[in-house]
Amino acid sequence: MRKAGFVTVIAMVLLASSAFLLAQRPGSGEQTIPAPNRAQGEGQGPFRTMVVRGVMLIDGTGAPPYGPVDIVVENNRIASIRSAGTPGLPLRPNRQPQNAQFELDASGMYLMPGFVDMHVHAGGPPKNAELEYAYKLWMAHGVTTVRGVSLTSQQLSVREKERSARNEIVAPRIFNYQRPGSGWDGGPVNTPEQARAYVRWAANNNIDGLKLGSLQPEIMAALLDEAKKLGLGSTAHLAQGGVAQMNAIDGARLGLGTVTHFYGHFEALLKDYVVQPWPVDHNSSNEQDRFGEVARLWDKIHPPGSPEWKAYLEEHKKLGTVFDPTFTIYAASRDLERARFASYHDKYTLPTLMDFYLPTREAHGSYWYYWTTADEIAWRNFYQVWFKLVNDYKKMGGRVTTGSDSGFIYNTYGFGYIQEFEMLQ
Repeated sequence: MRKAGFVTVIAMVLLASSAFLLAQRPGSGEQTIPAPNRAQGEGQGPFRTMVVRGVMLIDGTGAPPYGPVDIVVENNRIASIRSAGTPGLPLRPNRQPQNAQFELDASGMYLMPGFVDMHVHAGGPPKNAELEYAYKLWMAHGVTTVRGVSLTSQQLSVREKERSARNEIVAPRIFNYQRPGSGWDGGPVNTPEQARAYVRWAANNNIDGLKLGSLQPEIMAALLDEAKKLGLGSTAHLAQGGVAQMNAIDGARLGLGTVTHFYGHFEALLKDYVVQPWPVDHNSSNEQDRFGEVARLWDKIHPPGSPEWKAYLEEHKKLGTVFDPTFTIYAASRDLERARFASYHDKYTLPTLMDFYLPTREAHGSYWYYWTTADEIAWRNFYQVWFKLVNDYKKMGGRVTTGSDSGFIYNTYGFGYIQEFEMLQ
């Protein structure tokens, strides 16, 4: 039932098993644990014919809710949407089809398309050793498809993707994106020839797309060109370490499909600088420096509404670039206390995951050991410009998607996705 294309909002009540609370503490040396086989009572189907009866429908096209309707699903595909009666009156009796293998009475409920989280990682030790934890929290929030960037290692991602497709586990559909070199034994991807060889290998090994960084232009060009030829997708986190040589518009001009996060946008819009003016004592390996300083780009770019700003967005629109901002994953930077004490942590955030969030110099994204009001103000200003960038792109017809990158920075799986929806409004 979970992969029929629609999920009932009220019926999605999957909770994290108490067994998850038995996960070992960081440093235990435990390995990533694949999801267990689907247990009896954990979902049903697929069915030859399934009908969701008498529901109010939000169809995802932008149309207002309407109903009551019956949703007829045949062989795991939506076959038809049929009126079930008139609002305010009893439902029409004896509605077809009458031979369904499974029916769900959804009177008084709302139903909408399953959500797609375009930027996920499933964890692993020390955060959450069991992948089932992330899967069930995603499902509980209506996420029925995820793009792993990467979900986990190449080998395990492929196995979990295939098991999910066969309905052997309780998990969303999985699309497998990997970084160049992941999973293969062909050596480093450091020449255009190696880049093309890796992409050909990826296309034959159940990889759906590439997760790229801010790579050297000739390597980036080869990867993207070969991926396009073979029908693979692409997304890029254009990290500061290479963004001077490969910003967002540089990547888009080479065929990059999606720019994730904000990296590369602001650098492409710098007004009086070629690279960000870092403090003299800046050390990008220190995440306190890295995350603290990046927000201070907000007033060093061509301002919103300027000719340069408009030209930048118009070129992305022409190139078909997708923006996947993941607003939610950096939100704690502008209000740490709100994120740290979110009400869901006590019940749904594993102790090991909460340990990972806490200030430390070791865990990625845990940069809070000296976070000041000045840092939060910089991030609040940064967000206002970032919001404007994404909103202007959306209003001119550019595609903006919803991704959460949960599992870092006080953002727990599923909950971060819903917050991303809220922040995209």
